[in-house]
Amino acid sequence: MKLKTWLTVAATALTVFAAQAQEMSNDEIAERIKPLGQVHVAGAAAQGSAAAAGGAKSGEDVYNSACVACHAAGVLGAPKLQNAADWQPRLDDRGLDGVWQNALNGINAMPPRGTCGNCSDDEIKAAIEYMIEGI
Repeated sequence: MKLKTWLTVAATALTVFAAQAQEMSNDEIAERIKPLGQVHVAGAAAQGSAAAAGGAKSGEDVYNSACVACHAAGVLGAPKLQNAADWQPRLDDRGLDGVWQNALNGINAMPPRGTCGNCSDDEIKAAIEYMIEGI
């Protein structure tokens, strides 16, 4: 009898939560699941003089501090630095703005903003421009 009561309560709760989720707009959902804070990694402050002075980081600075871990070796299919064979199909398919939106929102194994959660949209774009330079 206790199991039947518990299952009834659980089913009712799930129905209520599902109904609430369907009533929420995408903006409300994004607000509800946004990060609560940021992680400070000791030693990460040395990201270039512009960043230390409070200015925007260059694309190279962003790449060297946040992107290199995956994009240098092509981890899990990440396009490698200035490698036309890796980047050109993505650029042909989505264009620079599409690739930039993928970086901002995440794609496949790449989380939103890669590993640079404190980078501005422009800094992310600068990093992409650096990674496709010369192709």
